[in-house]
Amino acid sequence: MRTVVTGSLAYDYLMTFPGKFQDHILPDQLHRLTVSFLVDGMKRMRGGVAGNIAYTLALLGDRPLVVSAAGQDFSAYAEWMKSVGIDPSGIKIVGTDFTASCFINTDQTNNQIVAFYPGAASAARDVDMGSFRLPKDAWVVVSPTDPGAMAKHVADCKQLGLKYIFDPGKQTPRLDKHQILDGLQGAAVMVGNEYEFSLMAKATGKSEAELIAMAPITFVTRSERGSTIYQREGEKQLAIPAAKISGLADPTGAGDAFLGGVMYGLSRGLPLDVTGRIAALTAAYCIEHKGCQEHNYTTDALRRRYVENFGDAPALTALR
Repeated sequence: MRTVVTGSLAYDYLMTFPGKFQDHILPDQLHRLTVSFLVDGMKRMRGGVAGNIAYTLALLGDRPLVVSAAGQDFSAYAEWMKSVGIDPSGIKIVGTDFTASCFINTDQTNNQIVAFYPGAASAARDVDMGSFRLPKDAWVVVSPTDPGAMAKHVADCKQLGLKYIFDPGKQTPRLDKHQILDGLQGAAVMVGNEYEFSLMAKATGKSEAELIAMAPITFVTRSERGSTIYQREGEKQLAIPAAKISGLADPTGAGDAFLGGVMYGLSRGLPLDVTGRIAALTAAYCIEHKGCQEHNYTTDALRRRYVENFGDAPALTALR
């Protein structure tokens, strides 16, 4: 089974603010907001939504193809991808720009303020997915990057008849009504968190329930409250609990790790409830470490942790 991950590739600059953002923002002065946060430290790490999702798939034993764009400073990242089992051959290198950069500031209550410089990311719209000769049973995830590139990936999937997961994520505020609806119409699966669905409802004029019903399967993540899987056929709902964690180090990248778990389960035809629980575990591993690609585990370890959290499931034999 071929899995294809589109989305951003970036270097993440992770910062920690030793306080609460809300204590320094005056609600009645938002029209002229000027605020500066002195952070404790900063660390540059490999990131980007596509890189994070692909890393989770690689940990699960997959060899995903990444379709994206990066800059002149990407060579070390590409070599590292190869070393962990990720195929970087679908990445367009732009020699005149830098790889995208994401500046993430997290406060003591795990609220985040994020600034994203797209850099070479817009060049991903020039990549033709048809050139990879993907099999008809391939799974593609369309995740956050340059809006034009996301629209191109959606169009390519529809033209090629490929199943795709639509994940607007943190690009939701930049997508217009037509881009959101076009992504949803034809998607095999939709993934988003509660806040993103609120933003999409505001942008499209549709209710959250209407948006959820547009895809045959929709995953809505609810942070520490787990997630809900909606199935359009039969109007079924599955409540998936969050996995227990040993400690919260950094929430950055948890949603990407969750999506990697979702894609793994779907691409292998696992039951939706098992898929949701695997996704909960892959997210848990991520938030226990600072950085989006700094954690590691074997499929045997994940299988044991699954049983400890949720009980046994015959479908876990797919984890090899």
